[in-house]
Amino acid sequence: MEPVRYGTAAGRWVLLATVLGSSLAFIDATVVNLALPELGRDLGASAAGLQWTINGYGLALASLILVGGSLGDRLGRKRVFLAGISWFAVASLLCGLAPTIELLVAARILQGVGGALLTPGALAILEASFASGDRARAIGAWSGLGGIGGALGPFLGGWLLQIGSWRYLFLINVPVAALVLWVAARHVPESRDPSAARRFDVAGLVTGILGLGGLTYGFTAWPAHGAGHPAVLVPLIAGVLGMAAFVRAELRSAHPMVPPEIFQHRAFTGANLVTFLVYAANGGVFFLVVVNLQVVAGYPALAAGLAMLPVTVIMLLFSARGGALGQRIGPRLPMTAGPLVCAAALLLLSRVGPGAGYPAEVLPGVLLFGAGLTLLVAPLTATALGALDDAHAGIASGVNNAVARAAGLLAVAVLPLAAGLGSGSLTDPGQLQPVYRNAMLICAGLLIGGALAAYLTIPGRPAEPAPNHRFCDPAGPPVRSGRRSTAPARRR
Repeated sequence: MEPVRYGTAAGRWVLLATVLGSSLAFIDATVVNLALPELGRDLGASAAGLQWTINGYGLALASLILVGGSLGDRLGRKRVFLAGISWFAVASLLCGLAPTIELLVAARILQGVGGALLTPGALAILEASFASGDRARAIGAWSGLGGIGGALGPFLGGWLLQIGSWRYLFLINVPVAALVLWVAARHVPESRDPSAARRFDVAGLVTGILGLGGLTYGFTAWPAHGAGHPAVLVPLIAGVLGMAAFVRAELRSAHPMVPPEIFQHRAFTGANLVTFLVYAANGGVFFLVVVNLQVVAGYPALAAGLAMLPVTVIMLLFSARGGALGQRIGPRLPMTAGPLVCAAALLLLSRVGPGAGYPAEVLPGVLLFGAGLTLLVAPLTATALGALDDAHAGIASGVNNAVARAAGLLAVAVLPLAAGLGSGSLTDPGQLQPVYRNAMLICAGLLIGGALAAYLTIPGRPAEPAPNHRFCDPAGPPVRSGRRSTAPARRR
């Protein structure tokens, strides 16, 4: 395959397909939070039903995203990406037509399957398609253009809710997916890992789904049934046993979805630990802030959606500089400072209550949160992806995305319980207000933990070129295939 050059027509077509495709999964995961109050009223959904509208998608995505990366390495990244886009479009149509909360959750699970196929493929296609000297610029452009989509998402979602229905949030995916299919089929080159095993890790897939599914179901059912109820105990026990079985299966398998040796690299392991803590906090923030603004502070849907827009704008404008800073001074400092700045922001946002004014009471915390993420995200993603060589781009992207998705998934399941929701309602202002405040404080604690993990595990010096080999010295800096990995990238 002839490498694609940045700035050429071929490069622009590849960027268009990957940006639009990954934005489908990213925007859909965020704007649905905005629709939860209206969705709950329209379908008569309980708090658990609303949680499962988020968790059904997240569970399928987190459980299968490693499969998506692995299938792309084996069968062809373009082929799996196209399959994911098609699946996502059909599932979105089913979501938009769902008459009950149960059918909506089922359709959201199917939507997550499609997201798991397309999400790791977008970044892996860029890694494999562009010439080595152009990859950092291509991923930086993908990050920035994706940021524009993220900025438009809350505005578009709020506008669709205001003029129509929550159903439009899903139905609009269908024509966008059709455009992505046309562009990708004509202009994206095929790539795969010729050394990837042809057999598939069935044991890893089954035990991973059992582990994540059991934990998510158990924590989501806890508020309604209580800790001692079989509907809680059985899935939680199954989840713990499933995760233990997953680790054992990956250690014993000749063709694991997650090769254990990749965690010999200290920076890769540390980056994924930071990812888990930070994205657990992010999952709680983006799940509860827009709900709290509508239910407790009395904001209309459009205003609540736009409230977090400055976060995306700040990241769009400064993420490339954040990535350059991490490359110049080393990733440890920005990855330590970023979560601490975000934690300070959540202390401000925890005070948002009834009648809160946006300029004085909401905006300062939002701006500070955006500044912290700008310091953190680009060095974090570059460190996680820079630890493995190009042939394993799908695995590196898949593992890091899986960690982020699993963290957000468990946060949505656990946070309301940990914050004291009990059997209450997410759409009742009196019940939500103290839960929201406690949840923001818990998320701040997770971010402080992420800062500590970064300080202890992430290299404090810039990455230096190293010889081309599969896995680097576990104690060494994050490098890939003898080239620097400077790309500022946002998670999809």
